[in-house]
Amino acid sequence: MSAVTALARPEIVALKAYSHAAWLPSLTRLHANEAPWRPSGDNTTGGLNRYPEPQPHVLIEHLAALYGVDPTRVLVARGADEAIDLLSRIFLRAGKDAILQCAPSFGMYQVAARIQGADVVEMPLDRRAGWALDPERLLALWRPHMKLVYLCSPNNPTANLLNSAALEHICSRLDGKAVVVIDEAYIEWSRSASLTSWLERFQTLAILRTLSKAHALAGARVGALLAGAELIGLARRVIPPYALPQASIEAALRALQPAELADSQHRVEALLVEREYLRGGLAASTLVEKVWPSDANFLLIDCRDADRFLNNGIAGGLIVRDLRAAAALPHSLRVSVGTRAENDALLACVRRA
Repeated sequence: MSAVTALARPEIVALKAYSHAAWLPSLTRLHANEAPWRPSGDNTTGGLNRYPEPQPHVLIEHLAALYGVDPTRVLVARGADEAIDLLSRIFLRAGKDAILQCAPSFGMYQVAARIQGADVVEMPLDRRAGWALDPERLLALWRPHMKLVYLCSPNNPTANLLNSAALEHICSRLDGKAVVVIDEAYIEWSRSASLTSWLERFQTLAILRTLSKAHALAGARVGALLAGAELIGLARRVIPPYALPQASIEAALRALQPAELADSQHRVEALLVEREYLRGGLAASTLVEKVWPSDANFLLIDCRDADRFLNNGIAGGLIVRDLRAAAALPHSLRVSVGTRAENDALLACVRRA
């Protein structure tokens, strides 16, 4: 038995996947109980009256090329959120298993675990060291029932890239013992290389990627789970057969054309300039105590008067994220970097303080 199947729920290992209608697009489709006419306003190539291709192979090939992995290591999902849910359903037994995550971090890890009936164990990041990850402290907390270990880099909401040596140490120590999930949703904004090459080294490593951020497709809901072929095979058994809508598939394929990829890279670079501009403006505000360094497309700020900051923004037609429910962030807000006009509008609001 491999490490992946040993960690997975036995029911999932034994699961026979749903048998969807055969995908033979060259033939007239009289086998899937679809309507033979298109709905009004349908401008997709494939037609919204037809079920989309399960795990569309052309999209997988494009994503594999983008992320520098073999196509057998790619599962397409409805954003990274669905990949998180799939991992929870594959590896977590209700009342027995748990996840280990950093705090503060992306909230969906624990939501998916709780839905599955699993426990959540948190290790605080080191605020005094710029939200750094202490690998030895995390490893000391780990226990064999903690099947999933989530590491978000750059981390949401603290915006910092986690130290690659620390991540490598954790992957080495836990390989075969737990699935280490590195969430790289914001990696394009960090100017740092992805860790996808590590998939060749670590058998129980999984990486989350998305087109929602740097490729501006949040509304299309296209994400990817990158892992070894065996883990991808288990995920294919669990994911619904027609997970991605046709319109989302076609939007993703357009975004992955060379010209669009080049445009996206230019926009990323322009937004990084805006990030620095917004950082400087917020740091000058009397409402802001600290603007944390950022490797993402947002800024974490500690406020002297968070209520006034929020209310001034709303009065000016702008909203930022209130993070004060998190124990580690009692005075903090998260500000997405916008266009120059949006950033200037926010700065004008906080200057009115």
